[in-house]
Amino acid sequence: MIQHLRPALALTALFTLLTGVAYPLAITGAAAVMAPGKAGGSLISRNGVVVGSALIGQNFEAPRYFHPRPSATSAPDPADASKTIDAPYNAGNSSGSNLGPLSQKLVDRVKGDVAALAQPGAVPADAVTTSGSGLDPHISPATALMQAPRVARERNLPEERVRSLVAAHVETPLFGILGEPRVNVLLLNMALDRVSSP
Repeated sequence: MIQHLRPALALTALFTLLTGVAYPLAITGAAAVMAPGKAGGSLISRNGVVVGSALIGQNFEAPRYFHPRPSATSAPDPADASKTIDAPYNAGNSSGSNLGPLSQKLVDRVKGDVAALAQPGAVPADAVTTSGSGLDPHISPATALMQAPRVARERNLPEERVRSLVAAHVETPLFGILGEPRVNVLLLNMALDRVSSP
């Protein structure tokens, strides 16, 4: 029996070292050399201080900033650990709402969000719906432009200047076909701060 067990254990140890240690270290090392920013989490710094990641959204609520799309993430309730509370853009608990199109809770929330926007005409879907992860850092150009009048008013800037900032920050689909045009909210708000200090 030992003569059959020894090769099995040796192969298990060998492949554990190869696929569980050597391969991940090699890929991590190659990524750090070829794309250090992306391998490090696509961190964004301002004045030498990390303020976020280009991959994880943040919850901007002040009217002078562009707002992200709603987030469905949650956190444990400090008063009762068996329950959860809304915690927008909680990267430690990435998840969608898992509410289906027939969910009354979802319908009520979306109707409330649309009413709160008080926008004439159609509202872009991403302005009132959450992403699959709850952490999407992007909004559509239409959602950004919808917010431009409020941001311009709050910052005493010409609306056309704010709209041109949005246009300058539109990311195009990969290879021109994969994905949708989008705007990274953190990068847009940082550019806005450079134009008009808060």
